[in-house]
Amino acid sequence: MNIILLQDVPGLGFKDEIVKVKNGYGRNYIIPKGFGVIANKSNSKILEENLKQTVKKQEESIKNANKTAKNIGELVLEIKVKTGVEDKIFGSVTTAQISKLLLEKGFEIHKKNISIQNKVNSLGEYDVNLKIHKDLTHEIKINVSGSVESKKVKSSTKEESKKKVEKEEKTKNKTVKEEESKKKVEKEEKTKNKTVKKSAELNSKASTDNKKSSSKKK
Repeated sequence: MNIILLQDVPGLGFKDEIVKVKNGYGRNYIIPKGFGVIANKSNSKILEENLKQTVKKQEESIKNANKTAKNIGELVLEIKVKTGVEDKIFGSVTTAQISKLLLEKGFEIHKKNISIQNKVNSLGEYDVNLKIHKDLTHEIKINVSGSVESKKVKSSTKEESKKKVEKEEKTKNKTVKEEESKKKVEKEEKTKNKTVKKSAELNSKASTDNKKSSSKKK
């Protein structure tokens, strides 16, 4: 069925535009919500009269749309994604993402008025169409980029981590051994000094005893 839109409906059309929709969608959603009316002879005649009265508004509308398109210009949006081997991306790039990036740059374009011309499944540039007005579509580009993380890289990183742990363990063991060796030397040195001291004391005592014995004999 043909419907005359009474207001803009993202993804479907703009106000005063005649669009073709499925009967159920038109009768159960568009018409009850007040978004449009059936494009019969009576409503079409009213539309014709309204368009005559709103020519100036339409001219202003297309003028604003052209201004928006000019401001957008040859815009290239940068989108970062996670990738695997052979530049294959994880997940997907959506029109909602593009709409958000456009809004950050000051351009309010509903996601339903954005279409990506080709499926985004790898890194590179893609063409995107922006429906700014019912009579105006503007093309921009998105540049999908990311970093490749292959299994080989992961394996290499794991091996390096293992080697690092082994090196730290060796250094630790070496330090412990050196400490134990140092303590052993110190202990032996103390024992040696103690033995020497004791020996000196015994010799001194023996010398004293000999002197006393010699004195008694005289």
